[in-house]
Amino acid sequence: MADAPDRSVSDADEEIMRSTYRALREHGYADLTIKRIAREYGKSTAAIHYHYETKEDLLAAFLEYILDRFVEAIHDVETTDPERRLELLLDKLLVDAEEHYDLLVAMLEMRSQAPYKEAFGERFRRNDEYVRYLLRTVIDDGIAEGVFADADAEHVANGLMTVVDGARTRAAVLEDPEELAAARRVADEYVDAVLRKGGE
Repeated sequence: MADAPDRSVSDADEEIMRSTYRALREHGYADLTIKRIAREYGKSTAAIHYHYETKEDLLAAFLEYILDRFVEAIHDVETTDPERRLELLLDKLLVDAEEHYDLLVAMLEMRSQAPYKEAFGERFRRNDEYVRYLLRTVIDDGIAEGVFADADAEHVANGLMTVVDGARTRAAVLEDPEELAAARRVADEYVDAVLRKGGE
């Protein structure tokens, strides 16, 4: 079973993370520098290097931070109804991403570095594993309660994540956030096809 990441940050760390977020949205991953983050932070580059030795260290911490925030948002979904919970999870993965399009693009750039930067890859893999676990769990709950048709929950979760990952990539590469809304409809169609009893 995958556990939610558990990392607390100091006030200084929190502000550096927020500054990194703003700098990433403005400049993207390729043009991000410690100097630009420091400008957002309102302090010197030395103040950032006091907490993070290298830019890679800082960005690995930022990935941890942003993925933790995502997990917290998922945990804010309070309903126990499997159908509604699955809908809200898919909204978090696709609809909400449209509101943070610039960050989505920057995160895709960082994901492309995962094969070369172990710290990035490990964090993306852990987040992916956790989201798949959440999807499997809600699908299994729905099957157990008779809400969903009997299906291979892991296979369905993997299918939904393929839709999510593909949509995020298309939205960034094609510079078209509408790809996310289109994918949200495709996800509903997929759920209808494989989880609704009798194709209801």
